[in-house]
Amino acid sequence: MVIRQLTMEEFETGLALDEYAFHFKLSEEDKVREKQRYKPERNWGFYEDGELGAQLTLLPLSLYIQGKVIPMGGIAGVSTWPENRRQGMVAKLLTHVLGTMKDAGQTISMLHPFLIPFYRRFGWEVYCEHKEYVLSAKQYPARKEIQGTVKRDRATVGELEPLYHAFAARYNGTLMRDRDWWENLLQQEDRHSAVFYTISGEPQGYILYKIGNRELTVEEFVYLNETARQGLWTFIRNHEATVDQVKLTRVPADDLLPFLLPDPRIKQHSHPYFMARLVNAQAFVNDYSFVKSAEPGEAVIYIEDEHAPWNNGLWKLAVDEQGQGSLTAALDQDNLEADLRCGIGVLTAMLLGYKRPAELARSGILTGKEQSLQWLEARVPAAQTALFDFF
Repeated sequence: MVIRQLTMEEFETGLALDEYAFHFKLSEEDKVREKQRYKPERNWGFYEDGELGAQLTLLPLSLYIQGKVIPMGGIAGVSTWPENRRQGMVAKLLTHVLGTMKDAGQTISMLHPFLIPFYRRFGWEVYCEHKEYVLSAKQYPARKEIQGTVKRDRATVGELEPLYHAFAARYNGTLMRDRDWWENLLQQEDRHSAVFYTISGEPQGYILYKIGNRELTVEEFVYLNETARQGLWTFIRNHEATVDQVKLTRVPADDLLPFLLPDPRIKQHSHPYFMARLVNAQAFVNDYSFVKSAEPGEAVIYIEDEHAPWNNGLWKLAVDEQGQGSLTAALDQDNLEADLRCGIGVLTAMLLGYKRPAELARSGILTGKEQSLQWLEARVPAAQTALFDFF
């Protein structure tokens, strides 16, 4: 058994496994393009007797946490041949790349699960959800006269990136997009863009959308203020003659659109989306800002993490008056009593702001002394999570 990175010569081997596992087939022309973009060092394989049995892609990405950019390891393309399933190949790959991410300074990891219970076994936990709306023409927001203009299909990365940054940095878990990511986003042939400008020509919001089968699908709706939001909705309404309904996808969970409509009873769904897990709990907490308090405090927390043993065990969690957190390994692992106890996935969901300590405690997946639970509830800041991308 060998776990190693693929080579450029193994592009076809890895592609064949992906095509089988994810039920697609690239044309010869698309294969040439994909090979030009192929980065073999990002692809890890499990080999047995020299044959590739399972693989995954480890992407060096970054995300926003508390408005700061944090290195993140994005896992994608987890695949295995059917005859190799339930043999622990993927489990060994995931455990291996956790160490790879730690060595690379990536304190957190994210992935889109094919099956949530499977990845929960390895410490990943759901950290965000998104809403989806479907509105008929009769349900659109009321039309309002707005000072400003909307320009279609003229957006540049230089215009969109600052708008996205200002919007995405309000949430925990959104991607920090580099230029390659932006260019790939805008180059899709069937994707349109529309940017709202003030009367002085300053961009204040945008949408990315597609049109087909008399439906306008908004894939990203970013705005810096209410004027921009209403201006973009006016642009959407102007499609009334050519579309029968509007669908909004990957809407942040805290979005207020239904409440702002004349009739909030629109079709809407909430979907658990990506999962996350702390790769290096100590490094993450040491860079994390808790709620400030006149009194410093600390608690002994037992973190359960069988797949990343450097996280597993007793830790002293301390927060100073300025809210600066620190996590230090407890010296007496055998005799010290824990004030708090949880798994690495629960800790991740709590620190990202997806779930509160109090509700996790009520559910019995965060346990401990009542005083310590109350202290943690008071010191973990309230936050919202979101993700507008997919990988």
